[in-house]
Amino acid sequence: MSVSTARSVVVLAAGMGTRMKSAHPKMLHPMLGRTLLGHVLFAADALAADDTLVVVGQAADQVTAHLDQIAPDARTVLQAEQRGTGHAVRTAMDAAPELSGTVVVLYGDTPLLRGETLEGLMSAHEASGAAATVLTAEVPDPTGLGRILRDHSGRVVGVVEQRDATPEQLAIKEINSGIYVFDAGLLRQMLSKLSTDNDQGEEYLTDVLGFLVEAGHPVHSFAADDALDTLGCNDRAQLAELRQIMQGRINTALMRSGVTMDDPATTWIDATVTVEPDVTIRPGVQLLGTTSVSTGAEVGPDSTLKDTVVGARAKVVRAHTDSATIGTAAQIGPFAYLRPGAAIGDTAKVGTYVEVKNSTLAEGSKVPHLSYVGDASIGAGANIGAGTIVANYDGVAKHHTEVGEAVFVGSNSVLVAPVTINDGSYVAAGSAINGEVPSNSLGVARGRQRNIEGWVERRRPGTKTAEAAERARQSE
Repeated sequence: MSVSTARSVVVLAAGMGTRMKSAHPKMLHPMLGRTLLGHVLFAADALAADDTLVVVGQAADQVTAHLDQIAPDARTVLQAEQRGTGHAVRTAMDAAPELSGTVVVLYGDTPLLRGETLEGLMSAHEASGAAATVLTAEVPDPTGLGRILRDHSGRVVGVVEQRDATPEQLAIKEINSGIYVFDAGLLRQMLSKLSTDNDQGEEYLTDVLGFLVEAGHPVHSFAADDALDTLGCNDRAQLAELRQIMQGRINTALMRSGVTMDDPATTWIDATVTVEPDVTIRPGVQLLGTTSVSTGAEVGPDSTLKDTVVGARAKVVRAHTDSATIGTAAQIGPFAYLRPGAAIGDTAKVGTYVEVKNSTLAEGSKVPHLSYVGDASIGAGANIGAGTIVANYDGVAKHHTEVGEAVFVGSNSVLVAPVTINDGSYVAAGSAINGEVPSNSLGVARGRQRNIEGWVERRRPGTKTAEAAERARQSE
């Protein structure tokens, strides 16, 4: 056998997954922050492989485009005709004749596979000097899965599929995960012996184990600590089951690291999210993408944060955020919407029914309620009154609004961009500001009020209002 210490990974991802009943290949279905294939490749990172080959087939262009984004160093190998797992691995090995050392074979639809399991598998293989090591698991119900066959001394001698198993073999609880480590040189030799002389007309990778045993080469096994690591996904019902298992894993790990969750069952956190200790997560929260939440923050209830940075001690209540930044001790919500480019400063407040897009709110500024702030900079300590609208779009282009330090904008105002409200100024309630407001000034842009005496009696006789007016007149 080769004494090379090189490591290579081959991921089988050529199938479309017809049972998913989807226009998208099975491997690209999302699950808590990554695709199925993305989770497998993330686990494989623990091996620090010299080469990673991904065998693609149906929808190869989609899978390749996805790999360009998440694993640009991985090489794709086209299996133009899908003729079984053995054929897929042989196609990969033929495409990379330089591979030596050990080869790890993975499947692209096993998202629960963990890096520590692969590290254990690889360590066991390298320590044993085996020609091949198979990852196995003990399961209570092995129906439909290949069983590990052993001789009287406990050595692995092969794998039998469900349809070919005898009644005695069907009683075996140890199953084949389909994940292997091979000596590269011996793998090439045994792949050349595969044939399609079987019911399915395919080349089975499991036959390689039997060939190795027949040739006198040792085949070992490594049992996964958690059998769930080996679960694959064939349809959307299984996808939901796997998602729920991963949800439990993520939430349990976070709670054990010091995160409080009021209701883990309604808390969904992507595997790509970072949550620091002493964060409190209320019921109905989704943390998605690259979101990070710092110590002491409180999120929820009923909030969805995507690609959002939450500062220490911030509070986010019943809010939806996307690609936003929330500063230390800032307050968001309830019922607030932070769109891409929203940067909320330390101790700032975005309140009820407020939408912020591509705007910065400096430290201590406030937009308490019923407002839209788009393409604007709000200075430190500024207060934006209820019902204020930043009119940033003229139908063709977006324009910027500058609101200075400690500015007070009265309720129900419109700031017509581009416009500047300078430091230390006021805007009168109900104004439509379309020109610069200097410092130390009050900007007023509204019609002067006039009262038309007797209008109600003349124009609305007989109404409740007219009757109230008559009573008021008589009481004078």
